[in-house]
Amino acid sequence: MAVTLTPAPVPAPVHRPVPDRHHRGVSRWVVLVLVTLGALVMLVPFAFMLLNAFKSPGDYSSGGPLSWPTEFYSKGLRTYWTAVNFPLKLWNSALIAGSVAVLGVVVSLLNAYALGIGRVRGRLWIVGLFLLANMLPQEALIYPLYYVAKEVGLYNTRLAVIIIFTVIQSAFGTYLLASVLGTFPRSLLEAAALDGAGKWTVLWRVVFPNLRPTLAVLLIFFFIWTWNEFLIPLVMLIDNQTQTIPVALASLQGDRLMDAPTTNAGALISLVPAILFFLIFQRTLARGITAGAEK
Repeated sequence: MAVTLTPAPVPAPVHRPVPDRHHRGVSRWVVLVLVTLGALVMLVPFAFMLLNAFKSPGDYSSGGPLSWPTEFYSKGLRTYWTAVNFPLKLWNSALIAGSVAVLGVVVSLLNAYALGIGRVRGRLWIVGLFLLANMLPQEALIYPLYYVAKEVGLYNTRLAVIIIFTVIQSAFGTYLLASVLGTFPRSLLEAAALDGAGKWTVLWRVVFPNLRPTLAVLLIFFFIWTWNEFLIPLVMLIDNQTQTIPVALASLQGDRLMDAPTTNAGALISLVPAILFFLIFQRTLARGITAGAEK
């Protein structure tokens, strides 16, 4: 007698409702509210700067920094633009910051390639020295830098500031990239060596494409950090033709008198290029950080 086997019934899949982004619990909204409040608090100083940039000295003296202006006062913007020769200061800052960003990334990549992949003898000690160099305050470096610049004839030149900040920024970049390249997949390097690739070919054809997101992040950080530097440019650049925007902004303040509306207007104008640079490269920065997290 034939026995017919019937397959056991397959249970139907249970479809659990997936909560949408509007129904994910109270904690999500609490975090969103806290982040929004933190962003608003950070924007308060910029709001005061914008408010006082278009306030007349009379309104500022009578009502203080928190009062609403009675008229739209734009003379502070024009005064700052002409008094400090803002286009020239903008060119100096852009030239110095852009040169340092590019040169700092290149020097960091070459140093890290030698330390991380080249396996230089005493690698850990060298990387430790770069880490210590990042901890040195600029106040401890300013006199030796001033003395050397005077001796070699580079004092009061943009080239001196570019060289100084390239070394300072590349110390951090070397430490960061050397740590990354220390864990670089050896299989890629061995495959390139089997194909007959030399050291420079490995650097530009294998290592550089994999580090491109990280290098883009370093480029943006180096530019912004150098743009905002004040102490070293203040000491090294004493000529009006070589000074940067932060130094020019500080020159508006005297010993006993400060034109607050003009100072706020200058700070507002000086902030615009850095904000535009960040907005233009914001997507590049986000991609670089995301790629680094994925790796």
